[in-house]
Amino acid sequence: QVQVAESGGGLVQAGGSLRLSCAASGRAGNIYAMGWFRQAPGKEREFVAAIGWSGSIYYEDSVRGRFTVSRDNAKNTVSLQMNSLKPEDTAVYYCACRTFGNPSRRPNEYDYWGQGTQVTVSS
Repeated sequence: QVQVAESGGGLVQAGGSLRLSCAASGRAGNIYAMGWFRQAPGKEREFVAAIGWSGSIYYEDSVRGRFTVSRDNAKNTVSLQMNSLKPEDTAVYYCACRTFGNPSRRPNEYDYWGQGTQVTVSS
């Protein structure tokens, strides 16, 4: 089993920045891809960003240029630096791990999930 835990959420004004962190522990030696998703009230969970073992990176169009995902393979951690935040970025952000395959935009292709961390951007 793999345990996933996020940290770093909070309240920030529009235009501000936050950095989310995620750590995978337990039997985390076979994690290939790590991703970030978010879910706003009344909406489906949506893809934000993902990074593969080799460093391949994917972003959702609305965050490209504002968010940066990075990863430390040795520590099984992934971070999401979020700049120029907008009120529409408000959501619960989830970290997810995939034990096989390339980074994916599909939530159902990830094997382990964290509990989520709230990000609120005020206007």
